[in-house]
Formats: sequence, structure tokens, C-alpha cells
Amino acid sequence: MRRYILNPLVTAICASFCLSAAWADGERAGALLDELQRPDLPNWKQVEREIWEEWAKSGSPSMDLLLKRGRDAITAGKFETAIAHLTALTDHAPDFAEGYNARALAYFRAGLYGPAIADLARTLELNPRHFGALTGLGAILEETGQLQAARDAYGAARAIHPHDPDLESAAQRLELLTAGRRL
Repeated sequence: MRRYILNPLVTAICASFCLSAAWADGERAGALLDELQRPDLPNWKQVEREIWEEWAKSGSPSMDLLLKRGRDAITAGKFETAIAHLTALTDHAPDFAEGYNARALAYFRAGLYGPAIADLARTLELNPRHFGALTGLGAILEETGQLQAARDAYGAARAIHPHDPDLESAAQRLELLTAGRRL
């Protein structure tokens, strides 16, 4: 597998990614993430879906409802409403990584990249193997023209989730773009 050298921004955000799997989202998600590493995994989409289901479990029905309402508002394009629900969630469950990840998506869709990056950093602090947060970080960095850092973020996500064809194409696209800039 290819190794990626991270620039200082991505290194700071992803520092805990390199640590052991001592993160807050439970044994089941950890086992599923380990399974996702298998090269011969024909049902990777099912494993991915189960990981997202595990990550969405806060341990509190009221917090789960706030997450659902926030996600529903994102789907409806009501980003201000989504941010309000998800801020209530992160206020009441500050150690629940998926609350920050969902709010990062709402911020991103609202064009608020700074707060999105801050929430992605918090997500990765709480859950270093959150390939969705790394992918989101890659998207923001790519959108803002930080192609090397975006490539590194996508590469880190791909190291966790090697089966996602979107991550593979993003990594290849950015490899070509950054190679062109180095010439």
C-alpha cells in the first residue's frame, strides 16, 4: 500500500489517525473497520453501511433524534436548521464524533469551510479512523485549491477504506493534478 506524507495542516488534523484504535466509537465499529481492510471483501458496501450505523449510535435516544433531525435538514437543504440541531447535539454530547461530522457536512454545504474543518478535526480527534471525516476534509481542501493536502487526506481515508471507488478516483485525480504542478 502506498504511504502518504501529510502536510502540516493535514498532519495536525489527522495526528490521532496514526495512533492505536483507542477511540470512542466502540468495539463493533472497530471490528467492522478491521474487516473493511480485507482485500477480498465482496460485501464491502454492507460493512460500510454497518460502520455508519454504529457511528450513528450516541447511546441516547434524544441525541440520536437530534442527529436524525440534523441529517434530515441537510437532505432538505435547510443548512441553518441542520446546524442548529447538530449544535444542540454537540453541546449535549461533546464526545459523540458523528455529531461533529454531520455538522461539518452542514457547514460545508452552507459554504462555511472554516467551521467545517474545525468539526472535522474534532471528529478525527474522537474517532481517528473516521474515513468520512477524512473524505470531507479532502473535499474541502480540494475545493480551496490545496491539492497536495487534499490528496493526502483522501489517501488517509483510502488507507482506512480501500474499497471505495470514489476515494480511489479522487486519489488518482489529485495525484495527476499535483504531479502536473510539480513538473
